[in-house]
Amino acid sequence: MKPGSQRMDGTFARLLDRREAQGRRRRLTLPPPGAVDFSSNSYLSLAENPDLKKRYVELLQSSGRQFSLGSGGSRLLDGNTTFTEALESRIAAFHGAPAGLLFNSGFDANSGLFGCAPQPGDVVVYDELIHASVHDGMRLGRAKTLPFAHNKVRGGDEAGAEGASEAGRYQSLSAVLDRLCDGSEGESFRNGRRNIFVAVEGVYSMDGDVAPLAEIVACVRQRLPHGNGHIIVDEAHSTGIIGQRGRGLVCHLGLEDHIWARVHTFGKAMGCAGAIVLCSPTTKSYLINYARSLIYTTALGYPSLAAIQLTVDTASAWESDQAVPTARDPASDSSHKPVGTRVSNISPVYHVGAPIGRVLPGAWLLGQADRGAHCAERYGSCKAVPARGQYSRRSGWALRGH
Repeated sequence: MKPGSQRMDGTFARLLDRREAQGRRRRLTLPPPGAVDFSSNSYLSLAENPDLKKRYVELLQSSGRQFSLGSGGSRLLDGNTTFTEALESRIAAFHGAPAGLLFNSGFDANSGLFGCAPQPGDVVVYDELIHASVHDGMRLGRAKTLPFAHNKVRGGDEAGAEGASEAGRYQSLSAVLDRLCDGSEGESFRNGRRNIFVAVEGVYSMDGDVAPLAEIVACVRQRLPHGNGHIIVDEAHSTGIIGQRGRGLVCHLGLEDHIWARVHTFGKAMGCAGAIVLCSPTTKSYLINYARSLIYTTALGYPSLAAIQLTVDTASAWESDQAVPTARDPASDSSHKPVGTRVSNISPVYHVGAPIGRVLPGAWLLGQADRGAHCAERYGSCKAVPARGQYSRRSGWALRGH
């Protein structure tokens, strides 16, 4: 081993030991034999659905000359195809958006969007539990960033400390916006010359709670009446789960015209990989020119694009009661919901095809007595261990009984 490698290995070993002592060391794991998965992002088990896998193979076999293992380059060079552009239009229409731009992953979509869209002098106000990819994008960007207390839209006098969260760390969204618009420094925000971007998620994976999106829209419109408040919704964990045919929280609430940009991913409930930014045609063109995570990477290949098309077509064909269109408006309750409690009348889509041995409803449904009974009835006796999201130290696996 080279001396330089030994030196760095020593440094890394000390850092790993420190993380081990803190109980925060990450490891790659494999599911134990006979386990039931309670932490997978594949909430609907579409990735293992036998019918979908059969249709996917048939789609590849019938694709003719357009089937290649990879795209061959960046979208800006020779990695773009008519199939890619048609798929973007198809997905945008499905979600009621004017345009869409595919990225290789949700991480790439968020880092590219937040890394280039906010301009110098703008501010990004984000929920304190926003995805790590948004944080990385904001670090790449040129705008000032400010957090607000998780899912806390309004605070005011009754909350104390100008709407600060219970932990006292962050203020409510309304308090943060008021502070930005206050005084001479806030004049450019009050008159609409500078922009404020508000970043939230549809469903937060840590505890499965839903953003009070209607209230957020009303707050932003009230505080920034000149149209310089731009809401970005990361629908990674709500795609395929919330709304008619799984279109997501924005469509479920009918807020398509009030959201500046949406990020939908296909690697969770939709069971494959990739992501799309839904936006205006001008914003799409801007991202093509400035989003580094799109420009400087090899584009999605045909096998990935075909999987996305198949799952979107599958969702489009769902009957209305196969998704979750009857859910109570999740924006009507802005309180933080603990694991295992229900945020609405949402029911899991068991009949989409969860294979034997896996139980994958939404994260917020785990731990309920009736869901445990359903598990025992359908899959045999099992001890359910509610998962607290993909980044928790708590195991998401539960061993099946006999």
